[in-house]
Amino acid sequence: AGIWPVLCDSGQIEQVLLNLAVNARDAMPIGGRLTIETRNVQSVPLEAPRPGEVEPGEWVRLLVRDSGCGMSPEVKAHLFEPFFTTKGPGEGTGLGLATVHGIVAQSGGRLRVESEPGEGTTFEIYFPRSRAQATKAATPPMIDTKTSGTETIFVVEDDHHVRDVTVRSLRAAGYRVLLAGNGREAFKIAAGETGRVHLLVTDVVMPELDGRAVADRLRLHFPDLRVLFVSGYAKDAIARHGVLDPEIEFLAKPFTPASLLARVRSLLDVPLPRPRPTSATRSPSA
Repeated sequence: AGIWPVLCDSGQIEQVLLNLAVNARDAMPIGGRLTIETRNVQSVPLEAPRPGEVEPGEWVRLLVRDSGCGMSPEVKAHLFEPFFTTKGPGEGTGLGLATVHGIVAQSGGRLRVESEPGEGTTFEIYFPRSRAQATKAATPPMIDTKTSGTETIFVVEDDHHVRDVTVRSLRAAGYRVLLAGNGREAFKIAAGETGRVHLLVTDVVMPELDGRAVADRLRLHFPDLRVLFVSGYAKDAIARHGVLDPEIEFLAKPFTPASLLARVRSLLDVPLPRPRPTSATRSPSA
């Protein structure tokens, strides 16, 4: 209560929290404590200036702290560099904290990190207080029936964390879900599937076969297949490498179950184009 308003994009702040929470989870493989708090800060002491130190003023501090393994000075020095990661193959792209840094800077904020090996990590984000009139968003319903359905959705994702969240969210909304961890596994499942598959949700960057190749191959089995690509890489960066067309349907990681379900429903509700009549199907009067 009483937190000052700040001027920023709520979806981007959601992404900041998701990225920091995912990092905290990975730093606490056997469990631990994750703390998220907000606080009004009238001024920040400058007795020992450090990188990320903010100037005196009125700020709202967003703090995310974990009790995990912490970081060495060498890791901290590269923390916000794009594609820098200490995670193994398939476990992270190295873009999460770079995204956080970019969003905070874009919002006029400041970012400070405290971490020691074995002592956990604390991210402090300072957003400047806004004097604009704040508006309160309506509280969304716990269950949004507008994003539920009974269609069949094929999920192809090599990251097991993302895969589990995606599948749980879709099944909880009523969808029938087919699941594969890579393209080759998806093709085997498709060969044995006799029913209609309405939508493919696939990662873009995967070992051996990328999402575009998987989608093209699965469309041979399911001609009416709609496709939603997901990735931790920016859409324009992927498009420049020729993996996606600019007009392709794309959802950035990390995403919330609500944003996934809303996007899925919006794609499923778009009518399929009618097939053009051929000479064999035209009526004699045509």
